[in-house]
Amino acid sequence: MRPVTAVGHRGDPYRVRENTLRSISSAVERGADAVEIDVRLTKDGVPVLLHDDTLERLWGHDRRLSDLTRAQVAELTRGGVPTLREALLTAGDKRLMLDLPGGDENSVRTIVGTVRECGAGERVYYCAGAVAMLQVRAADPAAEIALTWNSLVPPRPVLLDAVRPRWLNYRFGLVSGELTDRLHRDGLLVSAWTADTRRTMRKLIMKGVDSVTTNRVDALTDVLRKARA
Repeated sequence: MRPVTAVGHRGDPYRVRENTLRSISSAVERGADAVEIDVRLTKDGVPVLLHDDTLERLWGHDRRLSDLTRAQVAELTRGGVPTLREALLTAGDKRLMLDLPGGDENSVRTIVGTVRECGAGERVYYCAGAVAMLQVRAADPAAEIALTWNSLVPPRPVLLDAVRPRWLNYRFGLVSGELTDRLHRDGLLVSAWTADTRRTMRKLIMKGVDSVTTNRVDALTDVLRKARA
C-alpha cells in the first residue's frame, strides 16, 4: 500500500465551523497529515480563510469579502474568520493545502508573499485550477502545486510544463486505477477530493491515490490504520 496523506477539508467541518482556527486544530487532533483551507483577500489586502466570496453562508451577513476590511470582517464575525498568518501558526508543523478560489495575480502574490514571510514555504502547498496555479508558479518558482483537474482528458503538456505540478487533484469520482498508474508513470502524485464515506475512501486507497481530502478526517485515519494493518 502506498503512503496516503489524510487531508482535512477546510479543517474538521462536521464538528467545527469550516475554515476556522478551531476547525484546523480539530482536524490535527484527529490525525490529519495536512489541512486544506481556502484563502481570499479582504478589501485592504489581508489574506483570510473563507471559501465563499461573501459572509452569508457561514456568518449570516450578505456582504462581499472584497468590500470589507480585515477589521470589519473581525467585527462582523466576532473574530471568527482567521488570517492566513494565524492559520499557519495554529497548524504547527502540519502541512496546509491552500486553495485559492478566485485567485488573481494580486491575491496570489500577496498570499505567496505571506507564506514566505512566515517561513512556511516547506509546509504549504497550493491547489486550484490552471489560471491560479500559473500565478503561483510565477510568484514562487519553488512552490509545491496540486493542479485541480476536472476532466479525464489529460492536461496538455504545455500546461504541465508551465505549472510544474507535483500533484494532480481530482474529484474522487474521476479516479481510477488506470489513471493513477498513468500519472505515477509520469512522475505525478494523485490527490482526490472530497471523499466522506468509508467505502469511497477504501476504493481510493485500492486505486493507488497518494492523498485523500475529506470532511471526516477521523473516519479516514481509521480506514488508513486498518488498511495498513
